[in-house]
Amino acid sequence: MTSVTHAADRPVSGPVADRGGILVPGPAAHPTRGQASLTPAEVAVILSTAARAPSVHNTQPWKFRVSGDVIELLADPDRLLRHADPAGRELMISCGAALFGLRLGMRKFGYVPFAELLPDASRPWLAGRVQPAGRAPATKVEVELAAAVPHRHTHRGAFSPGEIAPRLLASLAVDSAAEGAELTLISRPAVIRELAVLIGLAADEQGADAQLTAELARWVPRTGADVREGVPAWARTGLRPGENAARQRDSAGAPSPVRLPQRDFGLPGTEPPDGEPPSVTAVLSTAADTPADWLRAGQALHRLLLRAASRWVFASLQTQPLETPRHRKEVVDLLGLAGHPQMLLEFGRANVAHATPRRPQAELRTHPGN
Repeated sequence: MTSVTHAADRPVSGPVADRGGILVPGPAAHPTRGQASLTPAEVAVILSTAARAPSVHNTQPWKFRVSGDVIELLADPDRLLRHADPAGRELMISCGAALFGLRLGMRKFGYVPFAELLPDASRPWLAGRVQPAGRAPATKVEVELAAAVPHRHTHRGAFSPGEIAPRLLASLAVDSAAEGAELTLISRPAVIRELAVLIGLAADEQGADAQLTAELARWVPRTGADVREGVPAWARTGLRPGENAARQRDSAGAPSPVRLPQRDFGLPGTEPPDGEPPSVTAVLSTAADTPADWLRAGQALHRLLLRAASRWVFASLQTQPLETPRHRKEVVDLLGLAGHPQMLLEFGRANVAHATPRRPQAELRTHPGN
């Protein structure tokens, strides 16, 4: 792994806003080394913002090491899904999402963050490093994104009625491009149905793999447990006890296949009802497929999910057909992609914002030498 300065953080001139309204460093900008301007209270908020990032099965596969103004983000190999994600692609996407959280957390306090991806080849689990490189007031967009952090969640249940404004969809595409990824909308129902078939095939194959299903079971907490990680029962169904959701049906009265199948986490019957179909189905991809690209995809993912959540639009995320090379290639061929698919998404409106569990910050911090 080699050091990569984040594309949005390459020196330009003074703090400047990217096309989506996020401030980045400029010309002769450099980290404020040796000047411990971050207070302990600010660090706590910054880490809390990063820790709210989305992650595969809510594994929260990250640790943070703080030294003065420098915050290092380390991928946690103990939380790698070694059977479902042996290359660590989804692990690094998750860490990329947390890296964007660090950047956004610094913007809350008016710091312009200088971010590096994979800054030390001798430390392969060091995913990124972030530190201040100047001061500037937060933009309107950054304020809105930060306000959406507490209620942003992966939506596995039924969507509510309502369209998504074309202007918002355009903003999501801009956010993705600004982070080095591409968001492609999938508009043809026939293609979405074929994609649903691929997901079903991938799910069946994974369900027949005893090692993979046992690995997945670790991230399905028992009902009633003090859940701090993984996917709790209510999040798997998207429903609270006693709630119901109407099933979307076609003219013949059969369940409509417009919703991509949701992962059942090895517990058939707990998948959500179809409900309202999503307004938009999309794929997030990158031009290349290196660990740095996975980190870029994660930053793009968190950023666009927060942009959507700021308008009370949420997304369900799907990775099953991307977890094996054969099915991943089939997705590329089906969608006619020039790049590499990193995440499938369905967007829709929702009137609920159930908080997803998170580990306490003390568990997430490590110290120099560890």
